[in-house]
Amino acid sequence: MNLALRDIRHKLGRFLLTCAGLGLLRGVALAMVGIYRGVVDEALSLARALQADLWVVEGGTRGPFAEASRIGGDTREAVARVAGVTAAGSVTFQNVEARAAGTATASSAGAVLNEAGRQRVGALLRIQVVGHEPDRPGGPPAIAEGRGISRGRLEMVLDRSAGQPVGAMVEMGGLRFRVVGLTARAVSSGGDPLGWIMLRDAQDLQFRLNAPAARRAVAGGTAGSPQDTVNAVIARLSPHADADAVALAVRRWKHLGAMTAAAQEEVLTRSVVERARRQLGMFTGVLLLVSGVIVALIVYMLTMDKLREIATLKLIGAPDRTIIALVLQQALLLGGASFALATVLILSAKDVFPRRVLLGPEDVAAVAGVVLVICLLASVLGVRAALRIDPAKALG
Repeated sequence: MNLALRDIRHKLGRFLLTCAGLGLLRGVALAMVGIYRGVVDEALSLARALQADLWVVEGGTRGPFAEASRIGGDTREAVARVAGVTAAGSVTFQNVEARAAGTATASSAGAVLNEAGRQRVGALLRIQVVGHEPDRPGGPPAIAEGRGISRGRLEMVLDRSAGQPVGAMVEMGGLRFRVVGLTARAVSSGGDPLGWIMLRDAQDLQFRLNAPAARRAVAGGTAGSPQDTVNAVIARLSPHADADAVALAVRRWKHLGAMTAAAQEEVLTRSVVERARRQLGMFTGVLLLVSGVIVALIVYMLTMDKLREIATLKLIGAPDRTIIALVLQQALLLGGASFALATVLILSAKDVFPRRVLLGPEDVAAVAGVVLVICLLASVLGVRAALRIDPAKALG
């Protein structure tokens, strides 16, 4: 006879409610682990999407993601001539608050739904815009729908997470761009959807002045300032080239800095999203600690509810290992059932979260191991209470 299962069947309703409450708590902890993984994946999403082996930036800076970087557009030609470089392209990055302007055939008046049926005309969109040169490194990754940017102006490839269909019009800085293609799961380190436009359009968007500011610039004699400025030049290297050696060769030009792909990813994970990673890690640890305390209290209360039963077992000569097994089995069943509920809940609802939630088998297994250790440690309080019960209480 399994005493733990028999006791659970006797009070099944309370056990299921307890598992549901713990499952919700552990579901939040599991979600934090997935969000932690998602934050890191989103931080590396753009850098990996561009498939760059080398990042050439302004000297003394750590790249366009960690701090401001501006270099001349003609730097690309110089980088392309470095030994080991097979292709180079200029890119710009800027965060833009755009506005959905309907589809190419729809009227901009009114508040009508676009083809995706998710956003209204006039809705604000937070986008990180990447300016690139067609047929050079820096363009969008695989197109999930539509086509890439041709040499026509005012075209855009946008990520699906922006909720705009192919053919939609997006207004940015007074310019209207037509969405000609969609990517999948291409976002910035902040979770904003990525949009690719031509480099010249991006430079116009970044330096274009409205009419009052333009008149003031003319009056001040600053009109016509050079706009051929980019944030970085990305390069792809031949398979036989040493990325560190090429970066060292570029850094010999005092006004330029160079970072390998590995160094850029380290900057993104250790600098750009480091505070968010620590916050999520601490929150996850607190949730697991709280769940451990709750399990310890529940197991202790379950043990105290069975004072006479445990005293009877001792009175008829049951060994201590039987008593210990009873408490341990209840703690493990409680932890296992609540964790299974949490896993099913999070895996079913992870696509609803506004930020990416990534949970692999290794992550679930790691959290399961932590939950197992927590249950074993939490049962210590119940085991001690059970072993101290006086057999004479069975006669009281």
